[in-house]
Amino acid sequence: MDNELFELAERLGQSLKAKGHKIATAESCTGGWIAQAITEVPGSSAWFDRGFVTYSNNAKIQMLDVNPQALVEYGAVSAEVAQQMAVGALANSEADWAIAVTGIAGPDGGSEEKPVGTVYIAWQSKTGISKVKKLQLSGNRQHIREQTVIKSIEGVLIYTNPNKLLHYTPSS
Repeated sequence: MDNELFELAERLGQSLKAKGHKIATAESCTGGWIAQAITEVPGSSAWFDRGFVTYSNNAKIQMLDVNPQALVEYGAVSAEVAQQMAVGALANSEADWAIAVTGIAGPDGGSEEKPVGTVYIAWQSKTGISKVKKLQLSGNRQHIREQTVIKSIEGVLIYTNPNKLLHYTPSS
């Protein structure tokens, strides 16, 4: 694993562990890569509850309680679905925080409205913090997925430590 990614995951673990919090992931386009990055950190079982890899729409509905109508109305790659995935990950886990990602990593599957590289990341806490960010990433499939993982972890670091990182926001 890339050093930058490992260091981010390690920082996330230190932050969550210090607060006695746990995190869950709900992943589509990253296929479990966020959970993999987290579990590369020794001792992550103290702060990582579980990961949901919900690549299909049915998995999003069955495992994360995503409203089927939202999938029809907005599409799987949308702010609304990312938000519902994060809420569902919290509801179906013992976590305090959730990261959810959905996107089009390519090389196929894009459209004029949602080209390859369109990604939505949602961060949700049990205390009510709720953020969704749309990214338009470029590069090949591997690069798009890797950048999504990095930005997902960066974001939760920001939202779990707002006083330390007020000057910093996840890059797009």
